[in-house]
Amino acid sequence: MKYQGPRTTYKKAGVDIETGIAASKKAYELAMSTHVSRKGMFGAPIRIEDGFTGVLDCGDFLLVHNSDGVGSKMQIAELMNRYETLGWDLLAMVANDAVSAGAEVLSVNSTLDVKTIDQMAITRLMEGLAAACREQSIVISGGDISELKDQVKGMVWNASVIGAIEKQKWITGMQIKPHDKIVGLQSRGFHASGISLARYILKKTHGEHWTRYKFNEGNSWGEVILIPSGIYHACILDMIGRFRKGETRVHVKGIAHVTGGGLPVSLMRVLNKVKRGAKIDTPFPAHQAMLTLQKLGNVDDEEAYTTWNMGVGMMIIVDESEANEVIAIARKHSIPAQVIGEVTDKPGVELVSQAYFKRGRTLEF
Repeated sequence: MKYQGPRTTYKKAGVDIETGIAASKKAYELAMSTHVSRKGMFGAPIRIEDGFTGVLDCGDFLLVHNSDGVGSKMQIAELMNRYETLGWDLLAMVANDAVSAGAEVLSVNSTLDVKTIDQMAITRLMEGLAAACREQSIVISGGDISELKDQVKGMVWNASVIGAIEKQKWITGMQIKPHDKIVGLQSRGFHASGISLARYILKKTHGEHWTRYKFNEGNSWGEVILIPSGIYHACILDMIGRFRKGETRVHVKGIAHVTGGGLPVSLMRVLNKVKRGAKIDTPFPAHQAMLTLQKLGNVDDEEAYTTWNMGVGMMIIVDESEANEVIAIARKHSIPAQVIGEVTDKPGVELVSQAYFKRGRTLEF
């Protein structure tokens, strides 16, 4: 059944990107106003425009600190009573952001706000997070569970991480130049961004119980959207070396974690610093679930690429001579990787669409 109606956008699904950007800009300005309070002190902040993580100067090393959450993926878990995968999503959102600067994540701390305490659900959430942390050699240093009967409808799960970088390993993006190669690491499915749009389309198409409807012979729609996000942290540390330990095998110039804003916006956050652009001519094929949602909701390719990851989870920018080493290391971690494009001297991103409506056509962002 095809959703009969006008083109569906993230804003129609209840997420106003423009208003969000304005609020974030104001919050950023207020955050910057606090920086003067630690000027010249241990832990003085370093101002970074469009960074994926905050950076503090700790003398002979840098400390990073950033936060994120699983968003409305939690609502799907609640509908299905399946919580075991969300810990992977939570760690992916924060660890992937931190390692984008070259940081080894040391610890994660989560906060869980709930309407009522469900011990089984909380145990499964934390079991997943603990398993993901053990795999990535990250400790859970603490957390908080708050029962807020009058303030939340279900559960809200967020986390923050602390990581460390040797100063000479800090990935700033400032060495990026035209003709550098962009290596894409394939995503496993939906990250924790763009879920509201997916839920909106599926509810319009299949009704309140859309999670039960078959996506294919093996999986329901709920199961497909709950596929956990890939965590690229350990893989990238294999390339650049862990904190004060490990060989630098690849001289990474820039990393973009594909989260809010999708592939083009995430990449421009890195390239705008050096007034460069990119041509993405061989991206991974978009996941079939995303293509089907485009068709069901009449979502144009531009909207899809700025809402979902569309098959690319992380982008690593290196000199052409090091691209094959990035691919080889990623594959040792069972992460499919390939050169998807290159840096250009023209600002903006040109992308050969692998989405539903304009496949093979060049989109400009």
